[in-house]
Amino acid sequence: MSGHSKWATTKHKKAVVDAKRGKLFAKLIKNVEVAARTGGGDPAGNPTLADAIAKAKGNSVPNDNIDRAVKRGSGAEAGGADWESITYEGYGPGGVALFIECLTDNRNRAAMEVRTAMSRNNGTMADPGSVAYLFSRKGVVLVPAAGLDEDDVLAAVLDAGADEVNNLGDVYEVVSEATDMRTVRDAVLAAGLAVESSDVVWMPSVQVTLEEDAARKMLRLVDALEDCDDVQNVWANFDISDEILGLVG
Repeated sequence: MSGHSKWATTKHKKAVVDAKRGKLFAKLIKNVEVAARTGGGDPAGNPTLADAIAKAKGNSVPNDNIDRAVKRGSGAEAGGADWESITYEGYGPGGVALFIECLTDNRNRAAMEVRTAMSRNNGTMADPGSVAYLFSRKGVVLVPAAGLDEDDVLAAVLDAGADEVNNLGDVYEVVSEATDMRTVRDAVLAAGLAVESSDVVWMPSVQVTLEEDAARKMLRLVDALEDCDDVQNVWANFDISDEILGLVG
């Protein structure tokens, strides 16, 4: 997971700067709306909504946009869409497994967008279940590494359900079961440490190491998929070394 985590962290920081022409904002707002529709518009009683709002604010989504999304989702304001979750599976360059999460109000459009992005960028679709077994639902909390060593982070999360702590250079990655993510995040904050982000992710159990050519094609494919309006997340089991990431990232 280490190479993919470093890549994902780099992508996250770049996305904060340019918001991928507004697409990141749109996806975060969609998550807020769906969370409010599913569990109600009060973040105090809806942890999923609280997480969605925190993530949106952490990526500089304006408060007015977040508030309107909560109102649409909870029914307090008209205009909410009937969002549907769909997943697609496939393979990328080098045999990399891809697990693609969509949130859409048009299933046919989502399928066409994903298939087009795959076919144009060296990817192939796979049958349901073909790659899903390679991924497990995990919680990931990223802690800025400045001024900390690994023992500091371990001490904060050891009794909160953390499975492992990985040093990714400028951040520590704290991995837990998905159900323990909030507890781990709260333990980090309670210890006086900062949290850069906290998410529930699909983490691969095996990795495919990519050389420069395949890495370049793989990142191009992921970019194309993430550029689709209906795609929320792209999970993949590739590993790219720091050296190659510097050449192609």
